[in-house]
Amino acid sequence: MDYTTDPVHEDIRKAVRSICEKFPDEYWAERDEKHEFPWDFYNAVAEGGWLGLTIPEEYGGGGLGVTEAAIVEREIAASGAGMGGCSSVHIGIFGFESIVHHASEDLKKRFLPRVPQGDLQISFAVTEPDSGTDTTNLRTFARKVDGGWLVSGKKVWISNANQAERMILLARTTPKEDCVKKTDGLTVFFAEMDRSKVTIRRIPKMGRNSVDSNELFIDDLFVADEDVVGEVGKGFKVILTGLNAERVIAANAMLGIGEAALRRGARYAKERVVFGRPIGQNQGLSFQLAEAKIRIEAADAVLQKAAWMVDQQLPCGAEANYAKWLCAEAGYYSADVALQVHGGMGYSKEYHVERYFREARLMRIAPISQEMVLNYVAEHVLGLPRSY
Repeated sequence: MDYTTDPVHEDIRKAVRSICEKFPDEYWAERDEKHEFPWDFYNAVAEGGWLGLTIPEEYGGGGLGVTEAAIVEREIAASGAGMGGCSSVHIGIFGFESIVHHASEDLKKRFLPRVPQGDLQISFAVTEPDSGTDTTNLRTFARKVDGGWLVSGKKVWISNANQAERMILLARTTPKEDCVKKTDGLTVFFAEMDRSKVTIRRIPKMGRNSVDSNELFIDDLFVADEDVVGEVGKGFKVILTGLNAERVIAANAMLGIGEAALRRGARYAKERVVFGRPIGQNQGLSFQLAEAKIRIEAADAVLQKAAWMVDQQLPCGAEANYAKWLCAEAGYYSADVALQVHGGMGYSKEYHVERYFREARLMRIAPISQEMVLNYVAEHVLGLPRSY
């Protein structure tokens, strides 16, 4: 790997920072408090040309890689926007990989050019109440009718559903008991979010409140044949597209939160004077901040390797999972230390570290839990018996 500064990457960082500077911590605290989608920020990112970053240029996208998309999201998170900021634009920056790689040319031409313009909001509708990460046991079913499919079922933890025009929807098209392999019989649809057929129920949650999370109740939602993504019955392969890349990008956002928290923690440790001296002069606090910095740098080293491997199209399931696990731990540790350094004021909303803490905690369970990462490493790297 080449660790010299990449001028293009530096230009990306500077450009994204210039956008984020217009949206201080107070903006994100207000969006979180009011549970409001950050439209001003979303539109600024779109106007800056960052949506559709990984979509091929022939469809109006940026044609760049995972490394560049990860830089953008890390800068957003590190600005203080955290996961609220990243989640509002994540799908636009990197959320159409399954369509790019598996959809028909007709579907690509109909929808991909709209992404960079910022006028196409979508959701991922995969997770279900009774299956979670056990994707092959989902119960949402699509039955064939003339010209398309009728889909019925339930989905949960679906982000951005209230704004979405469409959703990347995974459903069974063949009962599991009729399939040779449990991963067979699943199909991906680029379905309309038809409110007459889809009931959306918002889930009250701990943090990242500027982007909604929802339950969906789907009742005979029609999806046209031309809106099927990939082959019927082969949707499991489609939905896995970009999985390693998504973990790398999410890991960058986690480190961004850690950097934002560490910045505030170090500043407060310099400014807060107790017993006649700055609290940062006390090793009990300074060592914790130093350790947070070391953890971030160590996680970043593994993360950079994973990002490089993704862009080189090398097998990197292990590396992407290492990066996700390490960055989630580093980001959470940094946020926890920053809150501790602030003492009682860290528990207040005035200094924003409580928001960082809440959002950093999320990243130990999403987009995949730390325990599932360890399951992967135990089975696929160490060769231990499958535990689930």
